[in-house]
Amino acid sequence: MEFKIGNKLIGGNNTFIIAELSANHNQNIDVAFELIDKAHEAGADAIKLQTYTADTITLNSENEEFQIKGGTEWDGQTLYSLYSKAYTPWEWTPKLMKRANDLGMELFSSPFDISAVDHLEKYNCPAYKIASLEVSDHVLLKRVAQTGKPVIISSGGASLEDLESALNILRKNGTKNIAMLKCTAAYPADPSDANLKTMVNMKETFNIIPGLSDHTLGPTVPISSVALGAKVIEKHFTLSRDSGSVDDSFSLTPSEFKEMVKYVRIAEKCLGKVKYGGVKSEKNTTKYRRSLYAIKDIKKGDILSSENIKSIRPSNGLHTKYFNKIVGKKARVDISFATPLSWNLIE
Repeated sequence: MEFKIGNKLIGGNNTFIIAELSANHNQNIDVAFELIDKAHEAGADAIKLQTYTADTITLNSENEEFQIKGGTEWDGQTLYSLYSKAYTPWEWTPKLMKRANDLGMELFSSPFDISAVDHLEKYNCPAYKIASLEVSDHVLLKRVAQTGKPVIISSGGASLEDLESALNILRKNGTKNIAMLKCTAAYPADPSDANLKTMVNMKETFNIIPGLSDHTLGPTVPISSVALGAKVIEKHFTLSRDSGSVDDSFSLTPSEFKEMVKYVRIAEKCLGKVKYGGVKSEKNTTKYRRSLYAIKDIKKGDILSSENIKSIRPSNGLHTKYFNKIVGKKARVDISFATPLSWNLIE
């Protein structure tokens, strides 16, 4: 199963690696440009934005249900105040898209309501990402599906039924190409909560391209996901863990992201293909396999036995499978110590 996002193949041998900008631009377009440039240098295939405003995602209310609680770094703020600081100005979309495209990367976004989809469609957004918390927004899912664009959907916190329902809506309304990312919606996430085997089950259950949306720090979980078949990896990307962004604590810096890409690419190569019989680099080692040798001087006419022949390294003599066949036979000629046995030496 394969499809393309822009010019990038999804589902092939190369993992599609996404740098999520989220709020890490701190609403400074020059920082956003630098993030794109650094993501390119670090090896990202794509840039992802989040398209919303505080008014399109929540209400400007101080009521208790709009206040953030629960032990996060955002506790004490209202949803409206958080999103007012975190959103990406919509007028940046074509400028950021051009910057990414000029560097050979794709740029797409997570829309958070219908108006965001309508905005992104003006610029021919090549794909859409459904964030974990939007899996249950059937209104948004239907609108995204109607674009006919490829969809990447995250699974954070979603039940089997939630995901099945979301996929049904997408497929019934026009979405043909879907990747699903195993996601742990904790910020940052503990690697012990990654449960990457779920990603394998997603592929089997939903007939999608599997991947990972990862909020752990470091490259270990992404590398492990590739070994289990991940074809897409999404990671938050920041210039510095101290940039002042609300997402800094669970984002990778340029050097960290570059390291992750390096080891993901190595992991891809390790998977290789089904192959028996050795590879070119092993050729020189096979000569050190065991074979049959004379382990002492043997006179012409002497009987060959375990006392004078043995299976040893290297492999220049007869194959060890002939040991029992030649035991009891006579030496045709004198055989010196450490001579590899051959049929012309044996009667």
